[in-house]
Amino acid sequence: MPAPDTTPGTASDVTSRSAGCITELLDVLWEHARNSTSHATTPLSTSQLRLLYAVDRDDGIRMRRACTVLASSPSNVSRLCDRLQAMGFLERHPCPGSKREITLKLTAAGKTHLQEIREKRDAMLHRAIENLDPAERNALGEGLTALAAQLRSPAGRDPDNPRTRQAA
Repeated sequence: MPAPDTTPGTASDVTSRSAGCITELLDVLWEHARNSTSHATTPLSTSQLRLLYAVDRDDGIRMRRACTVLASSPSNVSRLCDRLQAMGFLERHPCPGSKREITLKLTAAGKTHLQEIREKRDAMLHRAIENLDPAERNALGEGLTALAAQLRSPAGRDPDNPRTRQAA
């Protein structure tokens, strides 16, 4: 992957390009971890993995809620479920409170697969971070913490951060 473009521009432009390169590298890292597990005879798509993560976070999630979380249509989510169910990673059950709705649960194999992905991903990240010197690790931690706060806040404004607080 090429290094970030350092042609003249604003600091914000350089930072955005650098962040974009990091995101692309992380995509490759996740892809490698996702496809190098013992269950990876058929690699998962990003959408399938996102659905598994959503079900893992909210065991028994309703299909309708999964559509919202994935910002996808019911037919697309249903196809994702078909594939994941065929792989043995997902189960569909009638919703206890509504016969018209379906809930989604991970199987033991689905949980194991996600755990393997997380372990491989984390090991790769740990190796890379360990190769940074202490000052770089500290700067990375501070930068990622600040970025996460910005991404969680509405319109990039963190109400707990005086630098981004809007005057009322």
